This record gives sequence, structure tokens and C-alpha cells, in this order.
Amino acid sequence: MRFKTTKYISDVALFKEQLLYWANQFREVVYLDSNRNQNTNQLYQNYDLIVAVEAFTSITTDYEKAFEDLYQYQSKCKDWLFGYLSYDLKNDTEQLASANFDGLEFPELFFFQPKKIFLLNENQLEIQYLHLCDDELESDFESIIHQEIQLQKPEKLTIQQRISKESYLEKVSSMLANIHRGDIYEANFCMEFFSENARIDSYSTFQKLNAISSPPFAVYLKNNQHYLLSASPERYLLKKDTTIVSQPIKGTAKRSADVIEDDKLKKQLKDNIKEQSENIMIVDLVRNDLSHTAKKGSVRVEELCQVYTFKQVHQMISTITSTIENTTSPIEVLRTTFPMGSMTGAPKISAMKIIEELEETKRGLYSGSVGYFTPTGDFDFNVVIRSILYNAKTEYLSFSVGSAITAKATPEEEYKECLLKAKAMFEVLTNEDVY
Repeated sequence: MRFKTTKYISDVALFKEQLLYWANQFREVVYLDSNRNQNTNQLYQNYDLIVAVEAFTSITTDYEKAFEDLYQYQSKCKDWLFGYLSYDLKNDTEQLASANFDGLEFPELFFFQPKKIFLLNENQLEIQYLHLCDDELESDFESIIHQEIQLQKPEKLTIQQRISKESYLEKVSSMLANIHRGDIYEANFCMEFFSENARIDSYSTFQKLNAISSPPFAVYLKNNQHYLLSASPERYLLKKDTTIVSQPIKGTAKRSADVIEDDKLKKQLKDNIKEQSENIMIVDLVRNDLSHTAKKGSVRVEELCQVYTFKQVHQMISTITSTIENTTSPIEVLRTTFPMGSMTGAPKISAMKIIEELEETKRGLYSGSVGYFTPTGDFDFNVVIRSILYNAKTEYLSFSVGSAITAKATPEEEYKECLLKAKAMFEVLTNEDVY
């Protein structure tokens, strides 16, 4: 179905820049960068970089019967598919609704079968083209390696905060009241920062964001006028043969330029009882979610509350795995675990209802997931956090941040954590530091 060839890339860093710049001419682009050299601690990496461009076929839908439609598309296509699941697909799997303000207006589900795919591991580049366009492969490659990158001068953006600090503190206090009543144990509460009449160069904005953070699940996604520029450190779900892997993040600490102080901050996070309890609650939720499709007794916690270091922050990550039957549909695994527990709370449905009441923005693609299916039905999906979302048609730009609220949370500290998570986006968009 696809013509394949391999190329040797001598200057990988330059080639990655040229490839994205070239890819950006197409209506549909997914660029997935693991930044492997900066983050060798991430388990189960498949490729250093995957790039898919130009749809041959695609599916776009709202939440109604979204997973059923995706199942039909994926099972019939049996090819590489790239795209996203928005957070509001929760309304397909549960009796829930999303009525908050939506300035971005992204479709709730989008996947496409690309004509052209690039798979990079170290210096080896595999190129896969559908046969209908394989005569373009060599000329495309020549065009990529001779790209001259021209950056646009960034315009100054004014970033507004959807929820004021005072309102944020009140809302977290309200959520704590729910927790103390026993309605929920934990919930992820998020707030939006936004800019209207915003004009950005999506290419250079992503390159700056990726350089600042160098995360293992970075994404540049373009669907016509809709853009996602993501520096996500978190995996939602991976399927490799019959193994399923989830790696939720709960627990964040800032970095320090001083090595001794930085080690101290890392140790403080590792020993923090509140952060551990947040993480363990989500691990229990993920174990329960995975059990819906797992072989009996196969759900295992491989790693619990392990602290990893990234450029901007230290993070507490756990790894949970399960084994499924080889007859289990990959879509069913996604449907029974979505949205990911790290972005909802526990119990999941109750948390999502309270989140909807207290938040003021429809999450959309934020806290959803971007990833791909292989022709054999394997998949890998991230969690859309630390991300800039942009509608070029309406010139509306948005990024959201959140934190897990538990019984031990204090509103002021949760607010500080949100600002810490917003730091990279503010630096990229305004050259200002908010923390």
C-alpha cells in the first residue's frame, strides 16, 4: 500500500527544522517529536520523530457516536492514521455535557490517513508514501534538505486571564468543599489564558516552545486553520501488540539553576506526601480504567511516583501496564479509558461534572490527546497539556493550565502551581516571565 525508502541524515537538528518548515505548506500536518536526546528517561519510545502530511482520507466529527465512527474508520482503513481526541468526547461515553465558552471552535475528533510519512530514529529516516504519490518522494526530499527557513517577526500579544486570582481561589475553595463532603477525592481544575486578534507564526512559536521545554511528547498539529503547538511531557496511552501502557503525571516542582538547590527541590517533590497521594489516586483510577479491557490479573504498576527532570520542571510519573486479547479493538481501549484520569479526577464522572460547573472555558483539545494508529492497530497518544491552541481564522489564541485539587490542597499554592505550568507559554508568546 505504501512505497518505502530509507535515507541517512547527517545533521538531524537541521533536518527536523527543515522538515517541519516544508510540512507546514500542507493543509494537514502532525509532527511528533520525542526530543529523545534530552529525555532518555522515557520508557517505550517508538521513534525520535514522526511527521505525517496531506490527507488522502479523513474523519471529522462531534462527540455523538465519535468512538463508533472512529472504530469504523480505523478498522476499514488499516493504515497509518494521525489525529486527535478532544476532552469533550467524554460526552459520548458518559451522560455529560460541555456548555462553557469555546473561543477556539476546533472539531471534537479529527483523524487523517496521510499521503506522506517520515519516521526518524537517530540518523536513519524511513519515508513512506502512498503509491498514488510515490513519484514525488525524491523531489520532496530534495526540497526538504534545501529549505531556506524564513522566520516572521513576532507581533506583541496581550494575554488575558479568563479567571481572576480571586475567583480562582474561591473556585478551589468550593471544590475543596466537595472533597470534604465526600463527593470526590480529587479533581483537576483548569483555567484559561487567551489572546484575541492574535497573529502568530505557528512554525517559530512551536520551535521556541519545544526548545524551552524539550518534552518527550511534543506536537505540532495543523488542520487547515486550527493549530496545536504542544510541549507535552505526558503519555496518555500506548498500545504495542497486546501490551497497554499508561504514564500519568501528578506532582510538579520548579527547577533551579543551582545544582544543589535543584536536587533539593527534586527530593522535596519525591518525599511530598500530598503529591504522592495525588499520584496514587490517579494510578488507582487508571488501573480501574485498564481493567475494562485487560486480561484478568494482567494490570500492573511498573513504576510508582518516580520523579523525572525536564527543562522547566520536575515531574512525578507512574507507569501502569496491562495485557489485552489480540481480538480487542484498539478503539475500545481508548473509549474505556478516555479522558485520561490525570486530567479529570476521582471518582471520574463526579469529578468531570464538578469541573464543568466550576471552569469557565470548554476544554476542547486541551486535556484531550494527539497521536497515531499504525497499520497493525498499535497506537501512541499524548496528553494535551503545556500547549498553545490557535484558530488562525478567528485569530483567537488560548492556553490553559491546571492542578490536582485534593483534601490537602491550599488554594494559594495551587494557583502558584498553575503559574509555574504557564511559564513556558508566557515566555514564548510575550518574552515575559510570570513566575
